[in-house]
Amino acid sequence: MRQLIISCSLSPKSHSALLAQCLSDEITNLGDEIHLIDLRKLELPFCDGDACYAHPNVQTLQAAIKEASAITIATPIYNFETGGGTRNAIALGGNAFNGKVIGFLCAAGGENSYMAVMGLANSLMLDFRCIVVPRFVYASGAAFTNGRLSEPKLEGRQMVMVLAPR
Repeated sequence: MRQLIISCSLSPKSHSALLAQCLSDEITNLGDEIHLIDLRKLELPFCDGDACYAHPNVQTLQAAIKEASAITIATPIYNFETGGGTRNAIALGGNAFNGKVIGFLCAAGGENSYMAVMGLANSLMLDFRCIVVPRFVYASGAAFTNGRLSEPKLEGRQMVMVLAPR
């Protein structure tokens, strides 16, 4: 099983990228194959519905999505919505998402945006026939201390059990 994590934040001090790295480390420790794409390193064009799909980085993203058996999207939550990088990556990935199992890692400033991914989840289910894992990781700013994950129930095996049950 090849799993893909797409870390969608563009912030240099991203909490969602930290969650993505923690999950990647845990899956690797379990011996599963994992591929982590960090959008801070894979620069994507804005989706224009046309020429953007020929961009080599978009083709790299689409190929990784097609090869994956399961995908975790690590997204920041801004103003009760997923970040723009997340929505852009989904638009650029397009039909490569067809039929994929999708999980979410969400990092938000506060406790009240836990439903923010539902519109995106519905779109993935309806447009691309994805199977969305009904439980996802939601971490508020309180789950992080000094640039590290500090919430015990999100560390290690607990996160993997939510998104990659064995």
